[in-house]
Amino acid sequence: MKRRYIIALSLATIVFGLDQLTKLLVKANLRYGESINVIQGFFDLVHVHNRGAAFGFLNRADQSWQTWMFAGASALALVVILWILRKTPERDLWTIYGLGLVLGGAMGNLLDRVTQGFVVDFLDVYYRNWHWPAFNVADMSICLGAGGLILALWKSEHVPNPR
Repeated sequence: MKRRYIIALSLATIVFGLDQLTKLLVKANLRYGESINVIQGFFDLVHVHNRGAAFGFLNRADQSWQTWMFAGASALALVVILWILRKTPERDLWTIYGLGLVLGGAMGNLLDRVTQGFVVDFLDVYYRNWHWPAFNVADMSICLGAGGLILALWKSEHVPNPR
């Protein structure tokens, strides 16, 4: 197996495992809707269900079609990520790491959608009455991976052309 696959799939597996483990711990220790304050005025652990996209976008309980639309979009994203990974040069580590992070996060949220019809979110960051939408390890991984991909793109555009 090529090095890029080993790196990306190992990273994706770690992210997937951490995501599923943390969601399992939340479901086992917090009732739905319950929260535990961790840092007063800034951070809580919560147990909420997200039927929408990242950060609660389109999160409406009465829209069952969304589950399958988002699951289909996630499955398509997995295929696209693997295709891009196949085309990525071995030396392009930022892209490989970014794809691995996005892949692991997408797999974690996809499994939730297919098996439960929603994604478990549990990290609540806020200031006074303003709350960022709750999120999970998979969401963080997808965002970090996207950042890595943006950095890879930026770095590739700023490499001197050896003419």
